[in-house]
Amino acid sequence: MKKVTILVPCHNEEESLPLLYETVTGLMDNEPKWKEYNWELLLVDDGSIDGTVQIMKSLYEKDKRISYIELSRNFGKENAMFAGLNYAQGDCVVIMDADLQHPPHVITEMLAKWEEGYEDVYGKRITRGKESWMRKHMSLLYYKLLQKFVRYEMLPNVGDFRLLDRKCVDSLKEMKETERYTKGLFCFMGFKKIGVEFETQDRVAGHSSWSTRQLFGLAIEGLVSFTTIPLKIATMLGILVSLGSFIYMICVFIKTLVWGEVVRGYPTLLIIILFLSGIQLLTVGILGEYIGRIYTETKRRPAYIVREYRKSESGND
Repeated sequence: MKKVTILVPCHNEEESLPLLYETVTGLMDNEPKWKEYNWELLLVDDGSIDGTVQIMKSLYEKDKRISYIELSRNFGKENAMFAGLNYAQGDCVVIMDADLQHPPHVITEMLAKWEEGYEDVYGKRITRGKESWMRKHMSLLYYKLLQKFVRYEMLPNVGDFRLLDRKCVDSLKEMKETERYTKGLFCFMGFKKIGVEFETQDRVAGHSSWSTRQLFGLAIEGLVSFTTIPLKIATMLGILVSLGSFIYMICVFIKTLVWGEVVRGYPTLLIIILFLSGIQLLTVGILGEYIGRIYTETKRRPAYIVREYRKSESGND
């Protein structure tokens, strides 16, 4: 009998976890399709400061299908998922959120596609839930921009909710970079993909731990991790500014020879200086983003540190 791991990164989810457990185990026990598999529910605590860890341990004690990983601190969702992929026992792994915005019943359709031979079955959002107009449209614009810069397809309206075959999981485990942008890695690795549409649900409890600053940082991570286009843009800006400055210099030189030149143009001079300074700072900032990531990778620190791991006893491992 094949084994399926449901991987759930958790950060301050003490209110959501009991509801998640009841919903998922209800399907494990009662859904005919789900009864065809052995199950592992793998919970990864990413440095929670509430009662999440205690709830995970209590669920582990009463249900042999539960595994849990407690990280030593908050390493971020991307690294928490990476930890889960390294410890998952299943022949395939389903990644989903703890707040039930990813409806568990959709996993049934994902399993059917997996049995048909698809290796990466991703959830494609029909709606984005309770999200502001600005955030939704900025997100769509970002994916369009990213798609123009990378050499492979970046899927819009697709998040972390997906089923991955063991071949995909093993491929992701081989990608050891510290600065991880998992949505890009999913697209980079290839394999046979297909989408399953679903309606994003409201959070059953709590609130999102992703701030605007964190989302902006993740967007920068995606651009810098998968394309060198920002460096090329900085180069083109430098060429255009240099060319424009040279042409302006020739014009001023000719004007001075022909008509003479009085001392004037202070506002113009100030604007040009500020503009050139801004271009220089932008270029230095882009270089800094890439150099900073090189610096981080050369240290070869682990992406996460595990404080405690408890393995499920279900299945035939």
